[in-house]
Amino acid sequence: MIVNARIEKLIEILTNKGISDSRVLQAIRVVPRDKFVAPGMEHKAWEDQALPIGYGQTISRPSSVALMTQHLNINRNDRILEIGTGSGYQAALLCELGAQVFSIERIKELSLKAQKTLNALRYHCIFKIGDGTLGWQQYAPFDGIIVTAGAPVTPDTLMGQLKNGGRLIIPVGNKRNEQILTLYVKKDDGFESQEIDTLSFVPLIGRKGW
Repeated sequence: MIVNARIEKLIEILTNKGISDSRVLQAIRVVPRDKFVAPGMEHKAWEDQALPIGYGQTISRPSSVALMTQHLNINRNDRILEIGTGSGYQAALLCELGAQVFSIERIKELSLKAQKTLNALRYHCIFKIGDGTLGWQQYAPFDGIIVTAGAPVTPDTLMGQLKNGGRLIIPVGNKRNEQILTLYVKKDDGFESQEIDTLSFVPLIGRKGW
């Protein structure tokens, strides 16, 4: 009951921060974030804060994760490319929403740990260890692409792997510790873009990143 109370407190915080998609909020309730944090951090799992997961990486704060997920506007069976598997928490939420998830992580140890956690929870994704800034042409085009690290510019490789009508959500900015969360929607004649919020993510490392 204590855990449930903490979850509902987090849901209240997210709602107050503008998360209104009931499916996203329900996914936050269902996916056990405490399974994705580092050992000894479980007591902080339901707080709205980023937590270290090793190798200089973090599990993003729930409000950031929920905001990005909400703007993807996921439908069941959408093909979603995730750049930066990290702990696997974001991938679990995408799976809970019914998406087919393709996730790339450059750090082998993180990818393998995330795969183990997700498999234990029966969330099935397709994983790759490599440079996420190049996307995953083999499985393109995608209905949505979510980038969980901050890029200096939006990689053209990712924009080129979206379906028409597809959505790309990415933190962009020339500062490593502050980015503008930006949504791109692919149209017949190009892309529409919308600046969502100012956030702070770990740097996106790769040929098309930092």
